[in-house]
Amino acid sequence: MTRPIDLRSDTVTKPSEAMRAAMAAAEVGDDWYGDDPTVNLLQDTASEAVGKEAGLYVATGTMANQIALHVQCGRGHFVACERNSHVASTEVSTSAILSGIAFHGIPSTDGRITPEQAAAALEPDPYDVEVVDVLSLENTHQVGGGTPWPVEEFREVAAVAREHGVPVHLDGARLFNACAATGAPATEYTSNVNTVMFCLSKGLGAPIGSVLCGSAEFIREARRTRILLGGAWRQAGIMAAAGLIALREGPGRLHEDHANARRLAEGIAEATPGAIDPATVATNILFVDTRAVGVDAWEARERLYDADVLSNVVSGTLRLVTHLGVSAQDVEDAIVVWRKVAESAGAGSP
Repeated sequence: MTRPIDLRSDTVTKPSEAMRAAMAAAEVGDDWYGDDPTVNLLQDTASEAVGKEAGLYVATGTMANQIALHVQCGRGHFVACERNSHVASTEVSTSAILSGIAFHGIPSTDGRITPEQAAAALEPDPYDVEVVDVLSLENTHQVGGGTPWPVEEFREVAAVAREHGVPVHLDGARLFNACAATGAPATEYTSNVNTVMFCLSKGLGAPIGSVLCGSAEFIREARRTRILLGGAWRQAGIMAAAGLIALREGPGRLHEDHANARRLAEGIAEATPGAIDPATVATNILFVDTRAVGVDAWEARERLYDADVLSNVVSGTLRLVTHLGVSAQDVEDAIVVWRKVAESAGAGSP
């Protein structure tokens, strides 16, 4: 291999030549004042794509989630969500320091909760101590293996929140992966929630940025909160220009990443039975049980790194993610490396 095969995350993608050209030619203004025309176009395009009144361009998905929760959840109150969701794990300390909010974690096996679980979590505390202000859902669910929600299941859970008068926030960092896997348009999910964010910088391939969408009133407060958190942009149209291309061209090619992920899972399963069930790989994320290789996740990560295959460890498990920077040939090469790693560890099929 002439370069590492980078399977750490779909955040590592590089901007295309078309993106670079658009960035160089972008018409810009000062977004703090709301007069960057390219940012405004991106926000309008993004909000239209998810069926919301308005959108707000921010630096990261974490910032988008944090703004949404800060605006909708009172200090000392709770957000109900699946216990391994991004907001309740990676972002939990951020919420504590920025907003003083806590999380009511709901257990699941793949990131999806049931209407009954949602109802139990949203049931009012008879002592009026634990107050749940927001239900947060994640689609696709990253720690759940990139699992997409079936639309009807998503709709049923969101309906429970409406019955309890609780707003729903959708962490749709990889929303368009869910759409590619289920065949459902984004609005089939987002019509059931109050606020939604999605990343431009993951599978869609932009170099930076996420968009938070909701009602016009919500976005006005979200914009104010973004400024207070130090997230005001200036001539951000340079980056928004790439985001527009990502939003226009990215969703249509995500099925390629999913096919590559399934093939990678099949190759790993063939080499090391028990490491992964390819049938569980619905989008672009694989979690591999390295006990089938005879080493822990960190050791497997180092052995892969030494062979120029980059991976990550999430929640103690080896994670591999396909994206537009990973070709079908890269996947075949990575399978060869995996087989060699397994054999060197004394495992693997003969």
